[in-house]
Amino acid sequence: MNKRVGFFKQTVRGLPLGHGRHYRILIRADYNVPLEDGAVDDDLRIRASLPTLRYLLDKGCSLIIMSHLGRPKGRDMTYSLEPVAQRLQELLQKTVTFVDDITGDAAHQAAAHAGSGDVVLLQNLRFDEREEEDSESFAEEIAHATRADYFVQDGFGVVHRAHTSTHAITLQLPSVAGLLLEKEYMTITRAMEEPERPLVAVLGGAKVSDKIQVVERFVRLADTILIGGAMANTFLDYKDIHVGASKVEADQKETLDGIYRAAHEKVGDTVDDFIVLPSDVAVATKVDEGERRHNQQLDRIKTDEMALDIGDETIEKFSSIVVNAKTVVWNGPLGVDELREFSHGSARMALALAMHPEIESIVGGGDTADFVLKWDAKKGGSFSHVSTGGGASLDLMAGKKLPGVESLLDAHGKIR
Repeated sequence: MNKRVGFFKQTVRGLPLGHGRHYRILIRADYNVPLEDGAVDDDLRIRASLPTLRYLLDKGCSLIIMSHLGRPKGRDMTYSLEPVAQRLQELLQKTVTFVDDITGDAAHQAAAHAGSGDVVLLQNLRFDEREEEDSESFAEEIAHATRADYFVQDGFGVVHRAHTSTHAITLQLPSVAGLLLEKEYMTITRAMEEPERPLVAVLGGAKVSDKIQVVERFVRLADTILIGGAMANTFLDYKDIHVGASKVEADQKETLDGIYRAAHEKVGDTVDDFIVLPSDVAVATKVDEGERRHNQQLDRIKTDEMALDIGDETIEKFSSIVVNAKTVVWNGPLGVDELREFSHGSARMALALAMHPEIESIVGGGDTADFVLKWDAKKGGSFSHVSTGGGASLDLMAGKKLPGVESLLDAHGKIR
């Protein structure tokens, strides 16, 4: 059986809910959201979880939600999920009970008293160091405290890790995917394996080494690959183009040899039309908000200048390529987007996709998603799909197995 088909069947839609019976559902959400002044600053991941929550609430279930937030060292209340509970309550427009506990008596009592339609959010999973250890004992304690009938994995942003709440918990409870995880998995996998063509990959970010397998896979699958961001500097340096004081990964020659060898085998002498690099860049002598954008042709980059964005000529070229695509997968900023002067490349890429809704536009998570959500007045609605997962979306694009998905596909993850 095609694994995607098997995965599609193992979702909340397949649970035998309702029929006058109250079911208690344990949900792993990804509420690892930025906080500012004690409040949620970006609620994309919370909003993305709502379809699953509402589906289960409509079936008369009670929901016990668990998540992590940040990388706390022990019980650091700076990373408490209480602000998340407040925002979730506003979005759901119903009471969300926050419990400052994970497996203790408070969690046990909250779960025991949760009736049909009730929602409980537990404290930060990473307050217990066993979360990252894929601990069976921690999973047993969670299952016992929550008294759950089923476990629903809906935290796409964490399924690339084998942690207690992504793997070990599936050994304790009948486990299925939530609607968000299903959507993320199916959308990205379909774009990679069964895209409408032309398929254009737009790759940016800081390092080639972070995306070797993604680039290699797109060499096999894409019709055109556009390279921007700081990783473009390493590609340009490989081609003996002087990039001044720009960041370059000097140890990637063997990797790029392999990438260009595979590309040449695929497209022959038209490699430079297949892997498209910047023809000009926006430079400055330091990374600072006060620096002004200055476009520079590649053969004129000065020794003390750094390439901080793709140049205006490249912006026009990249835009003309993507607007003629049927599918665009974009992963990685095209410049130093936190500086307004050097966010032009990413802004124009976002605009090109937003103005052509007929293109299936898939925006990878992490920094790329953060940028488009700030740029887009529709909070991501201008694109076909904005992923909630950074590392998870990258791993899925690279063709890697995701532990939190594999555990649902294995025999122990099936409804029993």
